[in-house]
Amino acid sequence: MSARAAAILVPCLLWTLACGGSEAVPKRWACEVVRSYPHDRDAFTQGLFFIDGQLFEGTGLNGRSSIRQVNLETGEVVRRFAMPDEYFGEGIAPWQNALVQLTWQNRTGFVYDRASFRLTGRFSYNGEGWGLTANGKELVMSDGSAYLRFLNPVTFSETRRVAVVDGDQPVRYLNELEYVKGEVWANVWQTESVARINPESGRVTGWIDCGGLLTPEERQSGVDVFNGIAYDAAGDRIFVTGKNWPKLYEVKVVPAK
Repeated sequence: MSARAAAILVPCLLWTLACGGSEAVPKRWACEVVRSYPHDRDAFTQGLFFIDGQLFEGTGLNGRSSIRQVNLETGEVVRRFAMPDEYFGEGIAPWQNALVQLTWQNRTGFVYDRASFRLTGRFSYNGEGWGLTANGKELVMSDGSAYLRFLNPVTFSETRRVAVVDGDQPVRYLNELEYVKGEVWANVWQTESVARINPESGRVTGWIDCGGLLTPEERQSGVDVFNGIAYDAAGDRIFVTGKNWPKLYEVKVVPAK
């Protein structure tokens, strides 16, 4: 290597090490409300997805857990399957013609026919179940830690896991998940932030601030945490809500000011 090449290369290497490359500093985004829709105040939202023009929601708490098909415009529950009282429902995701659902500490997942909500199967996993989404090849699961777990959608065995980091810091409490244009978006429990995650590296490429969606009056009326992201791929729309929130919001993600 020539002295001139070294003089150019060394500063570049030092800059890369110091800054961690192009992914080291996540971009900042904000939620801009496009429209709001009614949302069932009794829905302790644990999972949300939108497919084929239909909105599906999974709710939690023992004795109140369910899967639902919901009318987006009115918030009316079109179809509902109530889980047995001993199960605490968690994340849901579509896979082909099925709906897959996790439970919190029961270590049991359920598979339903999405058109009828008929139970067609169940599976087991280690640890807790929190969020669930699908990337077209695998199911992607969170468990409240800083890891994403990838599952074979036929056998439900874990094929790999990825540590989620912002810079060199682990991002814990990953909750409800959604797969959006090649990224995994994750609610972070007890915050109103969504992490945009590279599913191969686990690096957070951006943060979406969804604070300020609720009014002060709504916050004082028994709402729980921000939780629930659904992507309408056909219409390129993002929907978000929270546990026991009075509204579901269609939002546009814009650069933070």
